[in-house]
Amino acid sequence: MAVPLIQQLRVGAYIMGKRFKSQQRYPLVLMLEPLFRCNLACPGCGKIDYDDDILNKRLSVEECLSAVDECGAPIVSIPGGEPLIHKEIKEIVDGIVARKKFVYLCTNALLLEKRLGDFTPTPYLTFSVHLDGLEKHHDHAVAQKGTFKRAVSAIKEAKRRGFRVNVNCTLFDKMSPAEAAEFFDFCTDELNVEGITISPGYAYERAPDQEHFLKREKTKELFRGIFRLKGQKKWRFSQSTLFMDFLVGNQEYHCTPWGNPTRNIFGWQKPCYLLSEGYASSFAELMSETEWDKYGTGNYEKCANCMVHCGYEPTAVMDTVEHPLKALGVFLRGIDTERPMAPEISLANQRPAELVFDGLVERMSERLAREKTEPGSKDSDRAA
Repeated sequence: MAVPLIQQLRVGAYIMGKRFKSQQRYPLVLMLEPLFRCNLACPGCGKIDYDDDILNKRLSVEECLSAVDECGAPIVSIPGGEPLIHKEIKEIVDGIVARKKFVYLCTNALLLEKRLGDFTPTPYLTFSVHLDGLEKHHDHAVAQKGTFKRAVSAIKEAKRRGFRVNVNCTLFDKMSPAEAAEFFDFCTDELNVEGITISPGYAYERAPDQEHFLKREKTKELFRGIFRLKGQKKWRFSQSTLFMDFLVGNQEYHCTPWGNPTRNIFGWQKPCYLLSEGYASSFAELMSETEWDKYGTGNYEKCANCMVHCGYEPTAVMDTVEHPLKALGVFLRGIDTERPMAPEISLANQRPAELVFDGLVERMSERLAREKTEPGSKDSDRAA
């Protein structure tokens, strides 16, 4: 099963509880980013282009668990950077699991086999391994040969030891529907992973490679092409049926940026995991002071082509809870790849992009430097 039944029940109960209290904005997944340092330098990544003083910074175990408690989301995704570089990642994961939260530890798997002994199999822990296609596509996407084979070996060993493993795949415009279908067959039949998380590539403004990110229309055509090939294949996706229906253009959704809030070494990131336009000192401040209506497709130029799961999966999940019969109908009939696409969101009134990232990072770097040298301050940096 792509998503454990206990997780489905817990998340459903959590959402119903929020709805019962008439709470309009609440998180579903905490994106807990304990470091930016990585052992790869993927050209499509906008998370690792920092000076060494920032790349060497770590969130402590206490800071991570405090963020989990403060946010209260039932699911915690741990991206990076590469989380397995963090010396205390075991203590972080153990602390989250002890709170009965569902942990998705995102990794490129280069260190996974070495560190498997640090963890214990449980329905609350899933290793989410980044694989961006079969060997040719994946090794090109991460700009390092041999990574696909090492990741596959680690996945098989983790499965052998009884761990839940998910494959996280970002699709760029170089992959054809047939190649994507072949990759999903491999994940399902050869690797036998619990689920596949797929998302179109998002154009981080500082990513070195800006050429191959997908536009919304091209995203929809790609996913229609993929699902035309699905037929009776038993691909298991770790996302809602309505999100998959959105990717092929059948649902007109606006993103829910507060659904997956991000806590990293700078603080609580505004407005979402993909955009860095400010930081709040607490989760409560993030929720109350972020000008949410300024963001999203149709509102902001940087969001124009985004269809990424961290913003739209929460919308699809909310829609599933509000309209279960609609979701059931799509699940039973399958994804319709021939119907006219839902109307696209107009970009006529979107505000222009603000290039704030460099100045923001400079200010945050200065703040970290002050904190490190202040008398009596606790230096929470962790060496890799």
